[in-house]
Amino acid sequence: MRDLTQSQFDFIIVGAGSAGATLAARLTENADFSVCLIEAGRKDSNPLIHIPFGLSLLARVDAIGWGYNTAPQAELENREMFWPRGKTLGGSSSINAMCYIRGAKEDYDKWRELGAEGWDWDSVSPYFKKSEKQQHGASEYHGDQGQLGVADLRHKDKLSESFVKAGAEVGEKIVEDFNGSERQGVGFYQVTQQGGQRCSAAKGYLKPAMSRPNLTVMTEALVEKVLVEDGKATGVKLSIGGKFITLKARKEVIVSGGAINSPQVLMLSGIGPKEHLLEKGIEPVLDLPGVGQNLQDHLDAIVQHRCDAKEGYAVALGALPRYVKGAFQYMFKRKGLFSSNIAEAGGFAKTRYANGIADIQYHFLPAILLDHGRKTAFGYGYGVHVCCLYPKSRGEIRLNSADPAESAVIDPRYLEHEDDQKVMIDGVRKAREILAAKEFEQYGSREIGPGPEAQSDEEILAFIRKKSETIYHPIGTCKIGAEDDPMTVVDPELKVKGIKGLRVVDASVMPSLIGGNTNAPTIMIAEKAADMIKQEYAAG
Repeated sequence: MRDLTQSQFDFIIVGAGSAGATLAARLTENADFSVCLIEAGRKDSNPLIHIPFGLSLLARVDAIGWGYNTAPQAELENREMFWPRGKTLGGSSSINAMCYIRGAKEDYDKWRELGAEGWDWDSVSPYFKKSEKQQHGASEYHGDQGQLGVADLRHKDKLSESFVKAGAEVGEKIVEDFNGSERQGVGFYQVTQQGGQRCSAAKGYLKPAMSRPNLTVMTEALVEKVLVEDGKATGVKLSIGGKFITLKARKEVIVSGGAINSPQVLMLSGIGPKEHLLEKGIEPVLDLPGVGQNLQDHLDAIVQHRCDAKEGYAVALGALPRYVKGAFQYMFKRKGLFSSNIAEAGGFAKTRYANGIADIQYHFLPAILLDHGRKTAFGYGYGVHVCCLYPKSRGEIRLNSADPAESAVIDPRYLEHEDDQKVMIDGVRKAREILAAKEFEQYGSREIGPGPEAQSDEEILAFIRKKSETIYHPIGTCKIGAEDDPMTVVDPELKVKGIKGLRVVDASVMPSLIGGNTNAPTIMIAEKAADMIKQEYAAG
């Protein structure tokens, strides 16, 4: 990280995650722009980040995560849910399962219908291609000149192969490319990897840009607030090493903290729901009621099996030779099981409640997962993660206090809408159907979750309430929309309504959830934002 030798920059970016790292790299392509990128976490030096299989242990590494938990969830037995979010260069792209999914065309056309002009599929698809460095080269659907490595898996477990075969056995189509012409069906995910290693936004975008003299990157620096004078963002106040520093922005402050931290920073800066700010002792700068509202996330339930066959990624003495072999394969060839993202296979399907497009997603794991990997699950097994892609429940982010070091209140209000319960129940039934296919009989398995005793809708729902967790896709808390919509936070150029020189660029601006993993769409948002910013200041 470069020593801080100046206190004024053209652009200050708050957060070096998927969006912030992408944005900093793209803006500094213009040698006339000086950019300061500020990250609360550390450098991405932990080897578990870069070895794909290391993600199985990342939830246990406190130093690279925010350690967030939600408020008690009324529809989930009042459980407080663990929400892993990356606190390091690359943000959550440094700790995720690397599945490269863009979502459905209809998702983005819906954004336009919600007031996000210029964010329909035809407008955003060029930015997916621009970001992508596709292993198979450029095509109608893919690009190969971008910074984000996208590749086939170098290792596929036998159990993952069986999941795809079983899906076909029960009538699902086998999909070769979930980001191509057809995505409904089962298959193997492509992953954000390059050379058998994780390609986070920090690795793909930021690392090549670090040598540029117009980029300053600060780590372990917590932005406390955006400074606003006469309706214009002029800089930020931050704390680093116990000291307070003020940095000035000549052109813009860009908040890229994600769906939790971005609304928190805005509210700490006096931008948000007026009554809530006053309640927390914060002087309102702008009454913007949509800040922190519209929180959406994908809830996930696992249909879990234990099996007699010694297959998959187990914590067992008998599996040790396989891991030793895998370590050597990875060390010398970047191949073998340590190149696996574990969630190798999956797919998209329609429940009986689907509205024209797939409304559930599968992630198949050839392993037993307990508490996001924070607890050790001994023995052999496998499971299908099922998530409702288009939840109707809406939550919010609120401040706990005016202390920037204190986590915000995260309240997704999972399953508050009855339709979400119905989709999850049907999704669990469909996952069970795949795991009951003849293909899986060879493994001598038995279902341990929900378990054979759970057959009625009520029994399955009781299991979902007791066991479901996030699958890490929070969005929506600073949503894009029409300026005359009182609940939108940013306009279609991602400028915060009512404040000059301030934008939000990250997953928080999504007005509604896309049907799939959210990392690639977040990077797309940053790519499009970078072009808009470059064009604006080139013209000015």
